[in-house]
Amino acid sequence: MIPVVHILILAAGASSRMRGTDKLVQPVDGKPILRRVAATALATGAPVTVTLPPHAPAREAALSGLAVARVTVPDASLGMSRSLVRGVAAISANGTGAQDGIMILPADMPGFTTEALVGLIRRFAERPDNIWRGATEDGKEGHPTIFPTDLWQELAAVSGDEGGRSVIQAHRNRVSLMPLPGQMATLDLDTPEDWAAYLGHPV
Repeated sequence: MIPVVHILILAAGASSRMRGTDKLVQPVDGKPILRRVAATALATGAPVTVTLPPHAPAREAALSGLAVARVTVPDASLGMSRSLVRGVAAISANGTGAQDGIMILPADMPGFTTEALVGLIRRFAERPDNIWRGATEDGKEGHPTIFPTDLWQELAAVSGDEGGRSVIQAHRNRVSLMPLPGQMATLDLDTPEDWAAYLGHPV
């Protein structure tokens, strides 16, 4: 059977480093970054699930009309792991195959293209026992990451503010990298200064 990759977008964080502004509804090319990332993921043809904090109408509005599953994370304040645990549980409950994968896709990284995500999915389909990670052109590890089904139980047990780092470290011998164009795999926008630099505007 051809493996299915389920894309999990982690979007339940508090944007605490944005000093009062929600980074996930900031516009990139006229659209909230959360919508941009979700639409890019959907264009791969893969099923997409988005984790959200409770009472986040602006983020909900950013996803309006998009065919994504939504998972509320009531304990999102405890760290990124809670999004991962609840997202993996929701996807698992919908039924998965023995060779399926789950792609962890951050919501605050504007550089991803559908072509890049499809390329990573194809690599996984060729070698579905590996953990596949996006990397920069010079080999620096980054995002997104696809985990095989046999590691989902470990993902569901992570804690604190991590997105699967401990699982990757425990299985370094299974990690394969796919270089992505430019800094796509590492460029995230966490602070007002990050956004200003990306958009070319002074803070």
